[in-house]
Amino acid sequence: MRFLEVVELTAEELEALRLKNIKRLEQTEAAERMNTSQSTFQRILCSGYKKITEALIEGKAIKIVK
Repeated sequence: MRFLEVVELTAEELEALRLKNIKRLEQTEAAERMNTSQSTFQRILCSGYKKITEALIEGKAIKIVK
């Protein structure tokens, strides 16, 4: 594992993914819970999806950072 490239997922991206996919909230409600606009929530969510997809497809490790 120490030889894998690492993709860093922020705590904010992780929370957006949790609210959308685990809690199954609509984007408007999830954005409210994160105290952000819906468009910013969408940007955070897309960034998280991109990083996770990159890690899965390219065999990279995922590191959660603050």
